[in-house]
Amino acid sequence: MLTPTELVALRLSLQVATIAVACSLPLAIFVAWLLARFDFPGKTMVDAVVHLPLVLPPVVIGYFLLVLFGTKGPLGGWLYETFGIRLIFSRSGAALAAAVMSFPLMVRAIRLALEAVDRGLEAAARTLGATRLDVFANVTLPLMLPGIVSGCIVAFAAALGDFGATITFVGNIEGETQTLSLAIYSLTQSPNGDAAALRLVLISLTLALAALFVSEWLARRVRRFIGRA
Repeated sequence: MLTPTELVALRLSLQVATIAVACSLPLAIFVAWLLARFDFPGKTMVDAVVHLPLVLPPVVIGYFLLVLFGTKGPLGGWLYETFGIRLIFSRSGAALAAAVMSFPLMVRAIRLALEAVDRGLEAAARTLGATRLDVFANVTLPLMLPGIVSGCIVAFAAALGDFGATITFVGNIEGETQTLSLAIYSLTQSPNGDAAALRLVLISLTLALAALFVSEWLARRVRRFIGRA
């Protein structure tokens, strides 16, 4: 049985990961579309910036978020003074950190799916009088749906496990920013926390494996549905 503190950490992790994926999905689709379909000056730089969270230490990403979105930062200060939104040391900030760390995984999966779409089908729809928006909504989007599903679930699993960016940007506040990873860290630092830490580790492992399994299963189902359609 989990203690109330462990249940709060689990619930908070699920909430943070869900918000992170839901809020970053539209931008991920746009960026994947931009990188897959257009050539423009600075494309290589944009691609590199998108994938930076995969190669930089998470603590560095957390530091950048702290500088940009802290209450004294250029973006965080404006949000706080204009709308009263404070991201640092808050649940919303934890979701932002998780979104930034998982964003490249989502973009990559969607981009690969988009590059696999037969552009001849899009051209045929255009010759039949469909607008660009109609082609995207009725031809391109359904064909890239397996990549969107896979990207969302893998990003969700990655958001669940983020540690470095989260603890650097929003701290380790019980009930507010203490996700599963941070709770495990706290428990390993306490004299009698080994058993509780092991429980949370097993839960994290189960959630990650389940997310990967569901991702593959849903992607196959969607591909079969599209094939029948």
